[in-house]
Amino acid sequence: MTRSPLDRSEIPAPSGIPRYAAVIFDFGGVLTTPMDDTARCFAREVGLPDDAYRHAVAVHPTGRKLYAQLERGEISQAEWNTGIAALLGIDSTNLMGRALATLRPEETVVAAAAAIRAAGLRTAILSNSMGLTPHNPYAPWALDTCHDVVVFSEQHRLRKPEPEIYELTLDLLGLSGPECVFVDDNSVNLVPAEKLGMTTIHATDPALTVARLQRLVPHQQ
Repeated sequence: MTRSPLDRSEIPAPSGIPRYAAVIFDFGGVLTTPMDDTARCFAREVGLPDDAYRHAVAVHPTGRKLYAQLERGEISQAEWNTGIAALLGIDSTNLMGRALATLRPEETVVAAAAAIRAAGLRTAILSNSMGLTPHNPYAPWALDTCHDVVVFSEQHRLRKPEPEIYELTLDLLGLSGPECVFVDDNSVNLVPAEKLGMTTIHATDPALTVARLQRLVPHQQ
């Protein structure tokens, strides 16, 4: 029987010894409401089929290439706006900002992250960047204030699931993989973390994510 990352993570630590020192969170779809919901809302707003925007950025070969280039900092958000708008046949003005207009904090997970940090563990953000200018999608979350380490892919010319960006995050935390829990909504991004010894949580539902965090790193919310 194939065991899930959660099964693997629940091996108890020796009595009295904290097993983990940090939790590393993805941003979109973990600390936020689902990205697919936001994509559908935007498509409807501009009069396109529900799946049109998501298809353009996540499935269409040109759109996927543009997103990878944005995440690595090889193109600007403005250039991404122009390229994706051309695929969709819509206005490019502040496209990223308009597309993310309905994105909101996933309050239960945000609260769990704060409680984990208050309990004495370190917290970090490891996010494939959506660009920082002209629209900064991260600003409402005050990530630099709320977390010990923040890694945006574009600033390091790396992106998940490239192993080097996970190693960089561990280096900035001053920790090893087995000392960390990693949370991401994309299962592909969990694989390099597991290879580095991290315990992983596939964030498919906020309530389940919080319950799994509570099991691994007990905290008071």
